[in-house]
Amino acid sequence: MATTPPFRRSPHHRGIKRQRKVKILATLGPASRDKETIAKLLKAGADAFRVNMSHGDHDTHRETIANIRAVEKDLMRPVAILCDLQGPKLRVGTFAEGKAFIRHGAHFTLDRDPTPGDENRVCLPHPELFGILQKGQRLLIDDGKLRLLVIRPEADSILCTAEVGGFISDRKGVNVPDAIVPVPALTDKDRRDLAFSVEQGADWIGLSFVQRPEDVAEARRLIGGACALMSKIEKPAAVQSIDGIIELSDGIMVARGDLGVELLPEEVPPIQKHIIAKTRAIGKPVVVATQMLESMITSPSPTRAEVSDVANAVYDGADAVMLSAETAAGQWPVEAVTIMDRIAVKVETDSTYRERIHLAQTPPDATTADALSASCATIADTLPIEGIIVFTGSGGSARRVARERPAAPMLVLTPSPKTARRLALLWGAHNVITKDIGSFEEMIAKGKRMALRHGFGAAGTRLVALAGVPFGTPGSTNLLHVVTLTGNELDTPH
Repeated sequence: MATTPPFRRSPHHRGIKRQRKVKILATLGPASRDKETIAKLLKAGADAFRVNMSHGDHDTHRETIANIRAVEKDLMRPVAILCDLQGPKLRVGTFAEGKAFIRHGAHFTLDRDPTPGDENRVCLPHPELFGILQKGQRLLIDDGKLRLLVIRPEADSILCTAEVGGFISDRKGVNVPDAIVPVPALTDKDRRDLAFSVEQGADWIGLSFVQRPEDVAEARRLIGGACALMSKIEKPAAVQSIDGIIELSDGIMVARGDLGVELLPEEVPPIQKHIIAKTRAIGKPVVVATQMLESMITSPSPTRAEVSDVANAVYDGADAVMLSAETAAGQWPVEAVTIMDRIAVKVETDSTYRERIHLAQTPPDATTADALSASCATIADTLPIEGIIVFTGSGGSARRVARERPAAPMLVLTPSPKTARRLALLWGAHNVITKDIGSFEEMIAKGKRMALRHGFGAAGTRLVALAGVPFGTPGSTNLLHVVTLTGNELDTPH
């Protein structure tokens, strides 16, 4: 079996080439949205940036996106921008004294009365919840710090008992894990934020509060193909409908934060592996997110458990791992990316890594494109191949090759900046924007030239090229060719 060769930087090398295949998605915020820090994060290992629409206004986000694009141009590397929508937030009302204490085992009522609450009751300003809750179902308050069990649901009130008591204060969030909440995944704010994100040229939209495939279909209609759509799996109902959600999405994010609130802690790891395997089998990017290096918000180094968590996601073959508050508001944003990069590199050089990522089955569909993509991986596993060159317009061929998790890195050549940026979240892809090709000879010459220019081998090394004829026709992948570099390709005209 071939191993991934060490990176060689030639004097002609352009941009940033990673020594790993898994990608890093870093959230930007007050600690990191300036150009200087964005450049440092990219150099440290970030491949894509998340803009959290839950915080900040459009003017701030506009400046952040402009800073990303400016740094992207300076460093000559396509960068994906994911604008993450807030989604609906269920919250309790206010309290007469700002907070109240609910005793363990005591009764507590959620009702429609807007009068400020106390230790016995509080307003629940979400009429859609009255009538859907049943006896024995749970309500989790403040990220699960308080746990209420429904004992008598009525049209205007929900009588509960406190399984876990404690302090409750104004406007704390409410999670309803045992029912499908009849609210759309997109609020009015989300619709405004989505339109803004499309206008600003976002590459991905993160859709929160997904419960069923219909939520994804509505978002896709509004996006209209302008961006790729990543569905965030953070509700138990979404786990139950995961096949339909994956089918309608362009990518999936396993958002363990909210998912961990609504499920038992021990349920989350197998669900994470299950979702990663299913998404990989379809050939779509899957991101593992939230609380990966949480302690690094305030500490310059992570815990051993956090390191193992990141490593586990890499061993599972996730396309990307994400940092949230660690880079958005933490004291050590660059260090968090640096350590995540080091963990990923270490895992991918482990002698058992190749075996582990292939535990998930990714059988190709019965198409020429899928058969050739699978053949690329087989050749890379059999011969000393230093890279797989993929010519693509839409990114479909690159996704098919990445699904196979080949031993060799992938050089993706595309005339579309939009495609190059979207694929920044795809496992193993080094994306380069280049002029389209018109013939087989031009394909081979350009592939060799770009391989040398971007550090994919030297004289005498072999690569695999994958493309479609006629060139420029989406979905026509039908050509696979093994090429050998001579080292003189850079002397040919551009």
